[in-house]
Amino acid sequence: MRVLPLALSAAALAVVLVPVVPAQAAALPAIQLVKVYYDSPGSPDNGANSSLNGEYAQIKNTTRKAVSLKGWTLRDKTSAADHVYTFGAFTLGAGKTVTVRTGKGTDTSAIRYWGRSGGTFAYIWNQTADTAYVRNASGKLIDSCSYNSSRVAYKSCL
Repeated sequence: MRVLPLALSAAALAVVLVPVVPAQAAALPAIQLVKVYYDSPGSPDNGANSSLNGEYAQIKNTTRKAVSLKGWTLRDKTSAADHVYTFGAFTLGAGKTVTVRTGKGTDTSAIRYWGRSGGTFAYIWNQTADTAYVRNASGKLIDSCSYNSSRVAYKSCL
């Protein structure tokens, strides 16, 4: 009988033609870290506001809906309480990116300021290795981005 081998061949072909989606592609978070610029131009220096603001992290909303980030946090790997940025009433538009700069300035819909000052200890991101973490208002880890290099000034997280 030739029916069984033909049926098995058809089943094998169907298995081969089924598209495979990588697990990580299916699990991309709606809010993602895009970039961490950890070695601001001119640093290390005396922690001037312009240099502090040259250090930043970018977060993107990859969905088609606005997402409220109220109570969400951005932090580095240290356990220092002053290394946590907490979003106040802030909504990140669909497909939009927000840049969180380390120094002081006036918040806008695209740029938020950590508000740090005080010299070289005001920097958040280590210049050679660190990790950025984004957590939702419940404290659940949404995304992270690590780097370990002093050869470049930033890490692209995507």
